[in-house]
Formats: sequence, structure tokens, C-alpha cells
Amino acid sequence: MEITVFLLIALALLVGGVIGSFVPMVPAGLLSIGGIVVYWWSTGYVTPGPFVLVGFLAVGVLVVVVDYLAGAIAAKAGGASTLSSVAGAVVGVLLFFPLGPVGIVLGITATVFVLELYRGRARGESLKAAAYALVGTLGSSVMQFVLTLSMLVAFLIGLVI
Repeated sequence: MEITVFLLIALALLVGGVIGSFVPMVPAGLLSIGGIVVYWWSTGYVTPGPFVLVGFLAVGVLVVVVDYLAGAIAAKAGGASTLSSVAGAVVGVLLFFPLGPVGIVLGITATVFVLELYRGRARGESLKAAAYALVGTLGSSVMQFVLTLSMLVAFLIGLVI
């Protein structure tokens, strides 16, 4: 295995994906996909092979989906309306800028809770929907970490084998 600039770039992108899984607004899945594609391109589209490449890309796309949809899907599973779920995501993103990661958590949770109350749901039902949204949002970071780390580890194993 020869260490090239492209290998170092690919590794940096893959490590960036793992780190980015816990940093709001950093597209962890896209960084990891970028690392795989840079390496694949640098080998003349030979390594990794087509089946392994598709596997890496599928996991990377799954990371993107988890990143953007986990909170809304969890809120919906907790009984929140689609409007509450989407509004929570928008408010969370907007509050990220002045409050950082806390803004995302507070924005999503509070928005879902308030909108569900406004829709006439009982306090307990609104709280349940907000709690699901919170767990989904926090859980998405854990899932992103596990998936991006698995991509990095599989890439490193592929280099050694």
C-alpha cells in the first residue's frame, strides 16, 4: 500500500465524517462518501470494487437520511403531526446559529410540544411527541457515528487486506 496525497485526503474526509456525526450542520455522510469516492477515483475507478463501492455508498446515503429525517420520523412515531415535525426541524436549525447544538435540541423539542398543544392535544400526548422528537434527534447522532465509523473501519481493513 502506497501512501498518496489522495489516500490522505480520503482518510481525512472519512475521519471528518466520524467527527462530523456529532457536530451539527456538518454533513457527516457526505464527507464519508467523499472520502470513498476520492480514493476510488485516485485508483482509476478500480478500488474498491463495484460491489464494495455500492455498499459504501449505500451506508453513506443512509447516514444522510438519518441525519435529516430521524428527528421528524421519531416525532411522527410519537404522534406529532407532519407540520409539527417539520416546524420543529426548521426552528431547531434556526436556533442553532445563536445557541449552537442546544438550540437544535430546544428548538425541536419545544416547537413540537407547543404546536401539538396548539392543535388541541393533551399535555401528556404533546410531551410524548416532543420526547420522541428529542430522542430521535439525539439518537441520530449516535447512528451517524456508528455508521460513519463503520465506513472508516471497513475502509482501513480494505487497505490492509
